[in-house]
Amino acid sequence: MDMNVGVLPRDVLDTLLMKLDGDVEASSLRFLRLPHPRTGIPSLFLPYKSSSRQTTTILEVQAIVPPNERSWIMSEGTIIGDGKLLLMTPVDPAFLLIPILRSIYLVDGSYGTFRPADDILEDAMKTYFASLGGTCAIKGDPSSQLSQSDLANLCSLDCVHTAMKRICEVKEITPEIIVFRYSPECVLEYLRGKVTKLWKPAILESSRTVVRGLAKDGLMEEGNEALLNSGHLKAACDLVSQYIPQDLHDELQAFYDFAALNAHLDANQKELSALAASKMSNIEARESGKAVKADGKKRKGPTKGSHGVEKLKKVNTKGMAKLSSFFQKTA
Repeated sequence: MDMNVGVLPRDVLDTLLMKLDGDVEASSLRFLRLPHPRTGIPSLFLPYKSSSRQTTTILEVQAIVPPNERSWIMSEGTIIGDGKLLLMTPVDPAFLLIPILRSIYLVDGSYGTFRPADDILEDAMKTYFASLGGTCAIKGDPSSQLSQSDLANLCSLDCVHTAMKRICEVKEITPEIIVFRYSPECVLEYLRGKVTKLWKPAILESSRTVVRGLAKDGLMEEGNEALLNSGHLKAACDLVSQYIPQDLHDELQAFYDFAALNAHLDANQKELSALAASKMSNIEARESGKAVKADGKKRKGPTKGSHGVEKLKKVNTKGMAKLSSFFQKTA
């Protein structure tokens, strides 16, 4: 049986153990292959409901694959030949829901009428699935197969119904009847709320990758406090953009003023380009000088022999027999 090493939340491990003990139904843990909300590429997600929570959580499954072949050696001596690492992290259900709901309104350009959640999700799911081109994105590749039943399972989750309230207009007809209508304005407001939570230095600068990026752009130097704030804000937008379509990311960034930051980054880029061009010119000049010498245009005179050789050149050889005479045949 194939084995992989994975990192996942503790309560998921508890749920898995309960499943093994028979306390949890097998159907409560089922992987769903869904289009990624940013790229549309089929990706794996795992919905689960732990005993400590009342709502379902959705995990995104990512594989970190080493560039060269690797193996895992476990503490008990077991060797796992597949060296990749499976990472399971929670994902906001609203991110998965946005492309599904948008699929209807990108077709006819209208927001539609207020309807119950199940009616909207059913129509949106069918439209979205049809826009993906069917059940298989790449012929012969099982990992690219999409199933309408997986989308249906996603839309049936309680956390997805809850997420509709964040990105839709909501009207309560009666305590039992609540209707929804997809709203691009609500979506952008929700995304801006995400950015506001993420852009705080205490959160962003806990990531070494983000800190290195800010330092590389010269934003962490003294006197660049205003630019650093803009850098934090743009980094937060970039993080949110990992789970939304590109056109929606453009709309989100257009809400903020990054003019000064972009001018600073453009100036940095021009300076780096000029420095690289200068270095290249110096290298070409050195190579050109070497080529001139190799071409023989500048040659050195004949080298002078040793002191002994020079003295032999001055010896009077008149009347001396030639060396070749000693090797002639005798009569």
